[in-house]
Amino acid sequence: MGPPIRFVLSAIVLCAGLSPAAGDPLFEMSGFVAGDLRLFPHHAIQPGQDNQRLNPSLVPQPEFLWEWNGGDDRIEFAPFARLDSHDRERSHGDIRQLSYLHIDDGWDLTAGFDKVFWGVMESRHLVGYINQTDAVEDVDGEDKLGQPMLNLGLQRDWGDLNFFYLPYFRERAFPGRHGRLRASLVVDTDRARHEASAGEWYPNVALRYATVLGDWDIGLAQFHGTDREPRLLAEADANGAIKLIPVYDIVDRTSVDIQATIEEWLWKFEGIYQTARHGSFFAASAGLEYTFFGSVGEAGDLGVIAELHYDGRGRSAPLSMFDDDIFLGARLTLNDPDSTAFLGGIIFDPDSHAKAISLEAETRLSDIWKLEAELRLYEDIKHGELLYSSRQDDHLQVRFSRNF
Repeated sequence: MGPPIRFVLSAIVLCAGLSPAAGDPLFEMSGFVAGDLRLFPHHAIQPGQDNQRLNPSLVPQPEFLWEWNGGDDRIEFAPFARLDSHDRERSHGDIRQLSYLHIDDGWDLTAGFDKVFWGVMESRHLVGYINQTDAVEDVDGEDKLGQPMLNLGLQRDWGDLNFFYLPYFRERAFPGRHGRLRASLVVDTDRARHEASAGEWYPNVALRYATVLGDWDIGLAQFHGTDREPRLLAEADANGAIKLIPVYDIVDRTSVDIQATIEEWLWKFEGIYQTARHGSFFAASAGLEYTFFGSVGEAGDLGVIAELHYDGRGRSAPLSMFDDDIFLGARLTLNDPDSTAFLGGIIFDPDSHAKAISLEAETRLSDIWKLEAELRLYEDIKHGELLYSSRQDDHLQVRFSRNF
């Protein structure tokens, strides 16, 4: 049992022990087991990559819930694992959640591994910063690792305040030498470096304020700690092979997210200002979404989405594909008994004309079986673009899962 696990279990036991048990406890088990299949139509182009066209993997994710005191106290446990047939770096396990939550009058406390979501945009998650991205799961940045934390929340008439203490930092995982969807150089995570002498144990802290003012949802946050995005430096290893070394800097980040809901319209904005030893930069995303309710079939909704992205970071900061890009997309929800839904979009760079296209679909086949599919295509990716090394990695992923 590693030090982060021991810290989390100690925090859970301590916090749960402060709350006397009352009422009949409730225990529930849920989750899913899924078979994933990625289909690559093109040959691999990076040295050392397996030239697989079919990449199957197995994903079990059970979830356990134990609650008492009428639900005011609960422990949740959600382990995750993936067994990949080609990339040993993608075969990994994680504790997505192992947390104790106590809810009281005007406040709550969470201790343990947990996931926190901030933000309002569809195509880029700029302000969501508490959890590390699970970069071997997918390329969209939506999969997150569980983060050890203490989270004290205060609920008042004027808004909600959340104080975060994050005692341990989780480094980002990257695809291995044999995997697809990787950079032209392999990322050597074993040689990762930290600006903080305490390394992963440098304490991170964050404060977030959220409120609702009429039609407007507003969030403000301040973070100090280890950058979730590493800089990647090319260096030779002991055998003379050039690899990318992740470097994690200490940063201060101020963020704001705003969403206005006005009839069928959603108006959205996210912005950050980040400072570090290598410099400062501002980044922002703005967009809108309009929904045609009941316009498809008997009850289906069609939403159209447009978003603009700007990123002013310099060359010394971690790389980002969102510099001056446009996202156009659509969301179709049939509102049928099978919860059928579709989401499609394109990210377009007006300067280079590079395009990243995605299509997602999901439906329930029965009460326990579910089918999901994702198609990702890359077009006009030129040399110098961040996605250049993945230009041949168009793929379709199909997931067949059984819920329990």
